[in-house]
Amino acid sequence: MKPAEGKLSIPEWSKEDRPRERLLARGAKALSDAELVAILIRSGTPTDSALDLARIILNKAGNDLHKLAALGVSELMRIHGVGEAKAMSIVAALELGQRRRDLAVAQRPLIADSRAAFELLQPVLGDLPYEEFWLLLLDRGNRLMNRVKVSQGGMHGTVADPKLIFREALDQRASSVILCHNHPSGQLRPSAEDIQLTRKLVEGGRFLEIHVQDHLIVTNAGYFSFADNGQLT
Repeated sequence: MKPAEGKLSIPEWSKEDRPRERLLARGAKALSDAELVAILIRSGTPTDSALDLARIILNKAGNDLHKLAALGVSELMRIHGVGEAKAMSIVAALELGQRRRDLAVAQRPLIADSRAAFELLQPVLGDLPYEEFWLLLLDRGNRLMNRVKVSQGGMHGTVADPKLIFREALDQRASSVILCHNHPSGQLRPSAEDIQLTRKLVEGGRFLEIHVQDHLIVTNAGYFSFADNGQLT
């Protein structure tokens, strides 16, 4: 039986336009929300393809995945073309996504102060014979999203490019950052270059609405915190 109103069904689309084939070829991240929902519901109605129906479902939730996740099976079934199986597939998939996020948050350390940041970075930087510059990326709740090595230098310094630092923060949608580098000499006092760079990054962070929470200097014996010492200006 041919689809009504002359519409092409998904199997009749060109291969690169089909959601499942696109997922296999490009990965899930390349797909739109509607395409992912279309894969979940698998089929549409006599008048709407699975992708059309997916767009209708999303539209009912204001194109907001959080609102969609709040809908139950019975509420989804009020949408024309959505039966119990389709509704349960959507609810189950979104619940799995929520559980994954909750687990990820629970496993990510809370960086509440300079000591927590130091304990996270000292094993990485404390005994190095050369300087490295690292970045801790934090979410709104001050939980660690990622730690990133920005640069590696020699005994007496390393170059920290503000463009690279803020690109990492923007790409990973961090709300705030903690800067960190080591002094192989064991000297905890910041250099004039350290102070100048910190000021530049704090100012740049304000412009981009990315809060620079602290800058740590780490050695094998301890650390210096710009924030704790009132030098984060």
